[in-house]
Amino acid sequence: MKHKGRLITFEGIDGSGKTTQLRLLADWLTERGFDVVTTREPGGTSLGATIRTALLDCAPGSVDPLAELLLYAADRAQHVRRLIRPAIAAGRIVLCDRFGDATIAYQGYGRKLPLDLIARLNQLATDGIAPDLTLLYDLEVGVGLARTIARQTSPEANRRDRLDLETEDFHQRVRRGYLALAAEASPRFRTIPAAGSVAEVFEMTCRTALGCIEKPDDQPANVG
Repeated sequence: MKHKGRLITFEGIDGSGKTTQLRLLADWLTERGFDVVTTREPGGTSLGATIRTALLDCAPGSVDPLAELLLYAADRAQHVRRLIRPAIAAGRIVLCDRFGDATIAYQGYGRKLPLDLIARLNQLATDGIAPDLTLLYDLEVGVGLARTIARQTSPEANRRDRLDLETEDFHQRVRRGYLALAAEASPRFRTIPAAGSVAEVFEMTCRTALGCIEKPDDQPANVG
């Protein structure tokens, strides 16, 4: 059965396990014959990779909040036009690690930049594309920060990036932002408790994602 292209986004505070769940879901869907694209923000394109380095591989406080916001918007504009839109149009399932909601949570609630400005920039950058499903992995901030620190002991771990090193209060504001979005946003949001085991969380991830992918669709996917 041919399915329409979908955009499923993965959101949550640092340490919530969203990236692990994205990778597991990509493998699970691929094994079942779905054409899957995995990507992330920032960094989903070659230009985005350069922007990611500029944004994350530097000291806390070294990037002005407005400059940070505009760099995320630039990354998203390139990402949508060069990767996401063509993949959806080709009928592929796009799994994206962070998207526009992350900018609202991190730059809006975390940095306290104007939400109306972020909304306008998101609309411009996404060219009207919206996720078909957003999976929000919710976790207590203290647990997420502990996970983030613990994973640095792995030999293959990357060093903590600039956002990892922000204060606990910053991450609390980000979490509140995500929960506010989930409470007020469209039915595309599904909040998944992320404190359980990887297997427990993955069972909920699979069930929710498959419901989105296989639901009857009388309208085109979100391609504009």
